[in-house]
Amino acid sequence: MTTTTTNDSTVRPSFLGAASGIGFLCFMMFAQIFILGEDWVTHISLIFAIVVCATIALASGFTWRDIQRGILYGCEIAMLPMLILMMVGVLVASWIASGTIPSLVYYGLQLISPAYFLFTAILVCAIASLVTGSSWTTAATFGIAFMGIGSGLDIPAPMTAGAVISGAIFGDKISPVSDSTNLAAGVAEADLFDHIRSMLYTTGPALVISAALFFFLGTGYSSGDIDTTRTDQLLQGIQENYWVSLLAFIPPLIVVVLAYRRVSALAVMVIGSLLGAGMAVVTQGVGIGDMMNYMNYGYVSETGIEAVDELLSRGGLQEMMWTISLGFIGLSLGGLLEETRMLEVLLGKMNKLVGSSRGLITTHVVASLATNLFSASQYIAIIIPGRMLVPAYRKLKILPSVCSRTCEDSATVTSPLVPWGLGGAYYMGVLDVSAWDYMGWTFLAIITPLIAVAYAMFNLFIWREGERNDIYTYNQQGAQPG
Repeated sequence: MTTTTTNDSTVRPSFLGAASGIGFLCFMMFAQIFILGEDWVTHISLIFAIVVCATIALASGFTWRDIQRGILYGCEIAMLPMLILMMVGVLVASWIASGTIPSLVYYGLQLISPAYFLFTAILVCAIASLVTGSSWTTAATFGIAFMGIGSGLDIPAPMTAGAVISGAIFGDKISPVSDSTNLAAGVAEADLFDHIRSMLYTTGPALVISAALFFFLGTGYSSGDIDTTRTDQLLQGIQENYWVSLLAFIPPLIVVVLAYRRVSALAVMVIGSLLGAGMAVVTQGVGIGDMMNYMNYGYVSETGIEAVDELLSRGGLQEMMWTISLGFIGLSLGGLLEETRMLEVLLGKMNKLVGSSRGLITTHVVASLATNLFSASQYIAIIIPGRMLVPAYRKLKILPSVCSRTCEDSATVTSPLVPWGLGGAYYMGVLDVSAWDYMGWTFLAIITPLIAVAYAMFNLFIWREGERNDIYTYNQQGAQPG
């Protein structure tokens, strides 16, 4: 087997070969869930898919070094997010030991009505993500607290996770300090704030509809309809066994401020973890050795109250390793598919469908969804279809802000729905709920692409050069504020 690198840009798999690799991945996912009934063996399914795709690549003229380079490229993409995820595990354990998460849950149970809980969760997470520009930071702070509060209110965990993720990805899409927002604008060569204003036309209605759905669902959980025994046990158990104080809110407040100031997410997680650990040592009298053990293996609650111990026994770096390994394997497959041009071959077949705005935007949505599924990365799903279709948008004289909006309407919002992708793996690890369970409740991620396609079908808010509308005035030199 040759170990040299293929530099010939004409070497690429046939459409049948590329489709076979993707088809095998789809078959493995289907068989894993619906035939074998094994939700948690995704790692092995992905490894089988990597073997099949690598075999197809070798048969297409690529060398092993090409394949290995693609796998390592995927791992490089995964490196920073997975390091962040490691620190999230450390942060969760330190915040439980310090009393931060117990305090958030304690006050939340007292202040939030069950009837408005889901509605409150989506709005608070949307605001937090908008301010910080990070859906991941929001999930690791407010999201964890809402999961605990929802457990105390007997609200199903997948439903709570759906509200948290819906709010978090809304803010992440709209925030000018979000990495995905800036990336999408850059890929489409759109002005950042034109891009944000354009997204309000799709993501705004999606948030309103999602919030209304969660408000309606919440009416089924009024205080008169649920058993408050679990809530009372949690309140009593937390108050008697943990340090409950408003001072415990200091670590999450500092994390939010640092995230808003654009401090590196990895640095934010490290600082938040150290703050929690320091507070646990000073206020709770936790020994340094015990604290290090919690941060590594997770905090174990031993109050003797089942409801409390079930809720607060979690976190730790080692608990995140299942998710981290999934992220590396998923991105390895994505890097392989990109390096061996399988995605390029498949997307190239869609060029025949982009002769009209209706076909172009629908094709863009489908291509980004498919890339998200097969590359396991929202960033690849933004970049590859976006760059491939930019010329088609120009040919139809559709403004860059429509292209950038579609990148996010299809790639960013659907990332949490891919269990083996970066987004899905992260949310599963942080919220401790399977993506297969919460995806049906993540309304914003489902509604937004549908709105984008509906606009394309009815030619709504598809702005072109030379047109004037309620946001911009366009001329031959480009877009100017109207």
